[in-house]
Amino acid sequence: MAIKQTMISTSIDLDKDGRHVGHLKLPNSVHRSAYGHIPIPIATIKNGEGPTVLLTGGVHGDEYEGPIALTRLVREVEAKQVAGRIIVVPMLNQPAFAAGTRTSPIDDINLNRTFPGRPDGTATEMIAHYVVSELLPRADYMIDLHAGGSSLQYVPTLLAPRWDDSAATDRTEDLVQAFGAEKVIYFDSIRALSGEDRVMGNHAHQNGVEFLTGEFGGGASVNLGGLAMVERGIRGVLSHLGVLKVDLPPPPQSRKFVMDAPGLYAFADRAGFFEPQYVLGETVEAGAIAGLIHNIDAPWDDPVPVHFQAGGVAICIRTHALVEAGDCLGHLATEL
Repeated sequence: MAIKQTMISTSIDLDKDGRHVGHLKLPNSVHRSAYGHIPIPIATIKNGEGPTVLLTGGVHGDEYEGPIALTRLVREVEAKQVAGRIIVVPMLNQPAFAAGTRTSPIDDINLNRTFPGRPDGTATEMIAHYVVSELLPRADYMIDLHAGGSSLQYVPTLLAPRWDDSAATDRTEDLVQAFGAEKVIYFDSIRALSGEDRVMGNHAHQNGVEFLTGEFGGGASVNLGGLAMVERGIRGVLSHLGVLKVDLPPPPQSRKFVMDAPGLYAFADRAGFFEPQYVLGETVEAGAIAGLIHNIDAPWDDPVPVHFQAGGVAICIRTHALVEAGDCLGHLATEL
């Protein structure tokens, strides 16, 4: 049985030399628009032979450092500066981005838990399938830019896959050094933080694409430090690969972390409102209180403490005070 082709079309030729900006056309036949589509911005900058680097942002619609940095890159870079190809999709989940939400308002699906998607599925599933069937096969390298979104805030941090294979580790480390982030967390990009394999990093790996990602802010706002890190980082990687001619200052020395241990995460065990007992960037001892959960209906009751089992540096904290059982309150990372 033949594999179905994508139903998403493009207004530009992704394989043509030059600088081209246009849209992916995501079919969207609805009551108000029988033959409508949702335009998803896409750009290519190509000049002759060389590696292809795929740059994406807006996988979650309430994360903004990536889209700003990527659209600025497209405005500033000319084809004559490039050797190879840069493909930029700054707001990959355009329906979610337009709504300012993590998941799409069309189908309420998290794009980064949907891969490989389906060519004839929901809007989010079609986007995921387009990435796997059309974009990743063209790419040699990929950087997918994230932040904590509305519900979480992160210390701006590059995330890099960790491998048992020494050659793969060396290739990743070269990209990490070129990106030049002050903090780097090594993690399992095949199963991501939630233990699922339906993430973009897994399918980049299946396509032989070298992959970096990161969390560069959060709270549905723009972290200026995270934005500066992203702008310097993507240019650093492009320069390292020989794709972009650019002069950059030497990158800072990176602090390196891991965050795989379950005890580094704190979760609410009941509904209420959360009073944190730590701040981003501080070192937290094992067994320390992550926060207190207050009872909304009986606020005079003593609040219930939630503890971190392990110790480490506070990388992430919850934005919203209101919580339900199972909500992540934040997490730490252990320095290497």
